[in-house]
Amino acid sequence: MMPRVLRRLCLASVVVANNKAKRLAIRLTKWTGKSAEYVHPKHLLGEADAHYWYLAHLPAGAILLDVGCGNGLHTLKAARRCARVMGVDGSRESLGVAVRESRARAAAHALFVQGDVEEGLPVRAGRFDVVLCLDLLEHVHKRDLVLGEIRRALAPGGVLLLGVPNRATSWKRRLERAGLFAYSDPDHKIEYTLDELREELGRNGFEIRHLHPTVYDTPLVGLVDVVGGLSLGLYRRLTRLRVRLAERYPEENAGFAAVCVVR
Repeated sequence: MMPRVLRRLCLASVVVANNKAKRLAIRLTKWTGKSAEYVHPKHLLGEADAHYWYLAHLPAGAILLDVGCGNGLHTLKAARRCARVMGVDGSRESLGVAVRESRARAAAHALFVQGDVEEGLPVRAGRFDVVLCLDLLEHVHKRDLVLGEIRRALAPGGVLLLGVPNRATSWKRRLERAGLFAYSDPDHKIEYTLDELREELGRNGFEIRHLHPTVYDTPLVGLVDVVGGLSLGLYRRLTRLRVRLAERYPEENAGFAAVCVVR
């Protein structure tokens, strides 16, 4: 049996390698000519891919707000189905990518605004049919404020399409047992169990109507990302395999993709 110290060192090495591999994959998409910008390979897959589960919940002609839009690539995917879209993010660098991409795609109905989401959203109350919030809550401290602002921004009958990480997968629990930082990103302030997510949403006036499978969590995620930087075809096949595994083993979903409504 492997000594505890050696086992912990091996696990820590995998975590470090995965973080470096993710950054390498982002660079590879540009270096290999797959993208004009440095973007994660998941943004270069077709709309039918699991990463774009939210597209099925966008009614034609909807007005959408993307909170924490980052580089805007999810916003621009949604823009193909919506009458108007607006993205808000605190990073000027990321918004620069979003603006350049919107111009390249002639998406005149897409607007991007810089703003600190933890200080409120620069929008009128009841303005949006749909709010998209992917991979944001885990990065902020004032989550109740952000969710309250999202609720304020939604029109009656509006929908929140939310994506957050699952902290209870086998891989993350293994890291936790070894006394290691178990979150999937060093910047994460929180990751959720499903009960914790329901509680946080509930105290802010939301309930989950539906959960989509995401992808199977694996210690090989860094290798999968690098494959995406080199070959989108192989990456697409690996992603589909991870989706099938996530459907079969829902407790191993890397995250929660939730359709939420105001209670």
